[in-house]
Amino acid sequence: MRTRWKTAVGLLLTGIMLFPVYWMVNVSFTRDQDMRKSPPDLFPVHGTLAGYRTVLDEQLPYLGTSLVVGLGTVLLTVALAAPAGYALAKLRPRGGGVLSFLLLAAQMIPGIIMAMGFYAIYLQLDLLQSVPGLIVADSTLAVPFAVLIFTAFMSGIPGELLQAARTDGAGPLRTFWSVVLPMSRNAVVTVSLFAFLWSWSDFVLASTLVNGGAHEPITLGIYHYIGNNNQEWNAIMATAVVASLPAAVILILAQRYVAAGVTAGAVKD
Repeated sequence: MRTRWKTAVGLLLTGIMLFPVYWMVNVSFTRDQDMRKSPPDLFPVHGTLAGYRTVLDEQLPYLGTSLVVGLGTVLLTVALAAPAGYALAKLRPRGGGVLSFLLLAAQMIPGIIMAMGFYAIYLQLDLLQSVPGLIVADSTLAVPFAVLIFTAFMSGIPGELLQAARTDGAGPLRTFWSVVLPMSRNAVVTVSLFAFLWSWSDFVLASTLVNGGAHEPITLGIYHYIGNNNQEWNAIMATAVVASLPAAVILILAQRYVAAGVTAGAVKD
C-alpha cells in the first residue's frame, strides 16, 4: 500500500510539472477564435496547423543557426575537454588539483558576467554578431563541466590498459586516441548532450553578442516573435514546441549513456 501511494504521488507531481508542456502543445493547435474561450478547451477540438505553417515560413533560419551553433559548441567542447580530462586523470600534471578547483569555481560565474566580458573582447576583435564568436562563448559554459566529467570517467579506466599500450610503443597521444577515447563513449555522449542543450537554450550570450545580426538562434527568434506577434499565441506556442523537439529527442535517445557518464567515477573498487 505504501508503494502504491508513493507511485500515485509521483505520478501526480510529474503530471503537475509536465502540464505546462502539455498546455503549450494544446495551444499550438488551437484556433485564434478559440484562444479566449471560457472555459478553455482541454483538447484542441477544432485543431489547426496554422501555427506550425507560420513556424516553417518564419522560424527556419533561426532553427538552422541554433543547429550550427549547437553542433559547433559540441565539437569545440569535446576537442578541448577530452584531452584535458585525460591529462588530469592519468598524466597527473603539476597543479592539477588547483586546476580542477578553478574549473569547479568557473561554473559559479553568472552568465551575464561572462557575456559582458565577451562583449568587450569581441568589440575589439570585430566578432560581434558572428556565429563563430557565439560558439566560442557557449563553449566556455560547457568546457569546465565537461573536463570534470571526463576526469571522473577516465579515472576509472584501468591503468593496466594504458601500461599495455605504452609497452607496445604508444605515446600519450596515441594512447589517448586509440585506447582512452573509445572507452569513454558514455562520457563523450554525456558531454555532447549537455553542451548542445546549453547552447541550444542559451539566451543571455545570444542576446548580448549576436542580437540584431543576420544569424540569430531560435531563442532570439522566439523572443522577437513574441514581441512582434503577441496576439498569435498558437504560432508562438508552435515555435516553442518545434524549438523543444530536438533537445527532447536527443535526451530520450541518449539517456542511457548520460546515466552511465554522469555516475562514472562515483564508486571506486
